[in-house]
This record gives sequence, structure tokens and C-alpha cells, in this order.
Amino acid sequence: MKKIIFGLLFLSLTSYSQEVALLKYSGGGDWYANPTSLPNLIRFCNTNINTTFKLKPATVEPGSPNLFSYPFVHLTGHGNVVFNDSEVKNLQDYLNSGGFLHIDDNYGLDQYIRKEIKKIFPNNPLVELPATHPIFQKPYSFPNGLPKIHEHDGKRPQAFGIFVKNRLVLLYTYECDLGDGWENAEVNNDPIAVREKALKMGANIISYIFNN
Repeated sequence: MKKIIFGLLFLSLTSYSQEVALLKYSGGGDWYANPTSLPNLIRFCNTNINTTFKLKPATVEPGSPNLFSYPFVHLTGHGNVVFNDSEVKNLQDYLNSGGFLHIDDNYGLDQYIRKEIKKIFPNNPLVELPATHPIFQKPYSFPNGLPKIHEHDGKRPQAFGIFVKNRLVLLYTYECDLGDGWENAEVNNDPIAVREKALKMGANIISYIFNN
């Protein structure tokens, strides 16, 4: 029944106001990093791509039944992430039932999150998305793929996905710092062009999951 309810909810996303959620995980990492990121992305999407999200994002834990209320869930941070067995099962059910998880490496997350992704999808490898993938094509064009928002160590930005029956259910943005680019201007003193690039890429993610 839970899967059926979620499927009906997912099919009617554009018909009424929806909530975006931030994942509150255990392990000691700062799941609450970048507090202005999601509110700014929500405002940008509501203004520019006709979404009707509630302006304040929700907070949800990975083991909560409330997870199924949110078509888009975002995870970020710099430190350790741990999902217990019941959380892994709940995340599996959520993602296999139509949900979507966006993980944004805020530099320092990578060594922890990859092992947790492997728990959720032991038989589905992370696959790098090519620059030709539709998520980089509309509504804003990113011909070179995932943009670099903040430079830390000279590595190229990469977007990795988990696919279930050819549906992208998890997106992992690595070496990009996308969420930092969504933050208020005074937080990182980013130029307007950099912030707009980050927000446009975020809008592409939102647009893709709601239209595919």
C-alpha cells in the first residue's frame, strides 16, 4: 500500500504544492550544512521552472515512514554517514518506489557516503553520467556536464548515478560543491554568475526527476 500511495503522489507532483526534504542521517556528519541552500533552490525553481514547492524544506530521517511523502530528498555534509539496517531497507523501498535521492559531496563526504550507497544498492554500481545525459540539457544547457562551483583540489567534477530499471533513482554530485553555490551570496562571496550556474544545475536536476 505504501508503494501505491507514493506512486500516486509522484504522478501528481505538478498539480499542487510539494515539499523538498533534507535527509537527517546519523554517524556524526553535519547533515545540516549549507542551511540556505535548499530554500534558495526552491525559490529559484518556483520562479523559473514553474514548480510549486513549499518554501521551507522539510527534514526527514532515513528510517522514517515520512520519507515516502517527499519526491526529492537531498543529502549533504562533510563527515561520517551511517545507515543502519532498517534505514537501508527504508531507503531501498523509497527509491525503488519512485523516490529520488540527491547526494552532494560538500568535500569530505566521499569516503563515507560511497560505502553507505553500496549498502543500499549492493548490485547496482555508481555510473558516471556523460555530458550528453538529458539532466545536463534542459531547461539549462551544460554542454560539458556537471559544472565546477568551488575549487578545492583540482579534481574534475563528476555526476554519478544509480539506475533501477533504467530509471535514475540516486544522483551523487562529486567534486562540484553544488550546494555551496545555492547558499546566500554572503556565505561564500560567490560571483552572481557562479551562483546562477549552481542554481540552474539544481533546477535541471529537479526538472529531470519530475519529467522523466
